[in-house]
Amino acid sequence: MVLAVFRTRTDPNTLEEYGRLAEEMSALARTMPGYVSHKGYGAEDGEVLILVEFESEETMRKWGSDPRHLVVQRRGAEFFTEYRLQICNVIRESSHKR
Repeated sequence: MVLAVFRTRTDPNTLEEYGRLAEEMSALARTMPGYVSHKGYGAEDGEVLILVEFESEETMRKWGSDPRHLVVQRRGAEFFTEYRLQICNVIRESSHKR
């Protein structure tokens, strides 16, 4: 499993358009082979954390190079005052569900 950790701060002037594109990209990601899940979390200081899981580096790479996704990626500087993307391999996993 591969995990993308995407931390952002969105320019308040672009929230509406970014929100629309984020919804489109969420729907598109769900159709990609190897997609597992994604969730977003907001902090009190305005930072947003998005976690995206794919089955493998190869399937995540295909998502990253999807032409529709590339168009939105190139617009990142319009939407974010800052961002940080980390791609991580899951080394160990344990879980519990009641």
